[in-house]
Amino acid sequence: MKPANPSLLSRISLAFGTFFSILSDGHFAARVQTLRAGEQRAEPSTPPPAAARPAAPPLVEAAPDGALQLLGLLQREARFIDFIQEDVAAYGDADIGAAARVVHEGCRKVLRDNFTIVPVRNEVEGSRVTLPAGFDAAALRVTGNVVGQPPFTGSLTHRGWRVSETRLPRLAGGHDLRIVAAAEVEL
Repeated sequence: MKPANPSLLSRISLAFGTFFSILSDGHFAARVQTLRAGEQRAEPSTPPPAAARPAAPPLVEAAPDGALQLLGLLQREARFIDFIQEDVAAYGDADIGAAARVVHEGCRKVLRDNFTIVPVRNEVEGSRVTLPAGFDAAALRVTGNVVGQPPFTGSLTHRGWRVSETRLPRLAGGHDLRIVAAAEVEL
């Protein structure tokens, strides 16, 4: 079960994973491109009737401050926005890989300096696990052929990540978080 509105850190994790999946998998990139274009595609199964679906929780708007601060940190340490905004079609794989290594190192530094991140599950990936009735659907996503009610037994394909501590820097009053990278003028 997927949460209706993933947390900021879940979205960041999803963004990084999606970014590298797009670079490495042309079919996945085509599906993302179709989705971004707003085109409809047939889903493999029909959704249950409206009466069978649980009511969606009301959506709340997330405050953008933390996201903007994190984006600024990623730009400062990893030149993340510069890398993502660059059209890499003209570059060779070796050049992209070299740039990705620098971006990866900087992004990793930002995560280590500002967050304590621990696995959701401690078992080794590939281990068999049983999810009891009432398991935390926000922390555990069940995939594959999901039929019936818990308990579910399956293989752990990803341990998941949870932030146990956040240490974002304090900001000076009047700091405009929307400026994630100042323009530079060399004299």
